[in-house]
Order: sequence, then C-alpha cells, then structure tokens
Amino acid sequence: MHMEKSAIVVKEKMNVEHELLAHLDQLHTTELGVVRIKRNLALDTEDVVGWCQNAIRSSEAVITRNGKNWYIHVCGCIITVNAYSYTIITAHTSRGAI
Repeated sequence: MHMEKSAIVVKEKMNVEHELLAHLDQLHTTELGVVRIKRNLALDTEDVVGWCQNAIRSSEAVITRNGKNWYIHVCGCIITVNAYSYTIITAHTSRGAI
C-alpha cells in the first residue's frame, strides 16, 4: 500500500509541474512586479518574464503548488506564480542562498 501512495504523490507532482510548464507562454507580471523582482534578485535584465520562464524550464527547478500559487525553487531563489492567472507575483532569494 505504501508503494501505491508514493506513486500517486509522484504522479500528482508531475501533473502540477506539467500544468505550469504547458502554460509558460501565458506567464506575465505587472510593471511593479518587474521592479520588485529585479530588486529582490538583483537581476540585470529587462526581460524579467523571460528570465523567469528560463529558470522554471530548468531541470534544476522544483515546482510545487500550495493553494492558489505555484512556488518554483531554482537558482537559489523562489519564484511565486498565481496558478490561475499565470502572473509572477514575486521572486526572492532563498534563505541561506546567496
């Protein structure tokens, strides 16, 4: 029975990841979101959405969903994306990561 439960958890995780990855073309943020993300991550790029899309596509990305948001842990940061609108809400460095 334990094996079956583990397989279900893995399958659910893959479905969540697949759902976000399948909609990366809809990823966007607000003008204030761009400013906030650039400041929080010290990014030197004008294409914040493109940077986030590439980070999320990374094989190193760990994507989880909690309620209405996805949380993507990658590159020493956490990107928060609304699961319904695909809006990048914020991104910040992970605690302990520099």
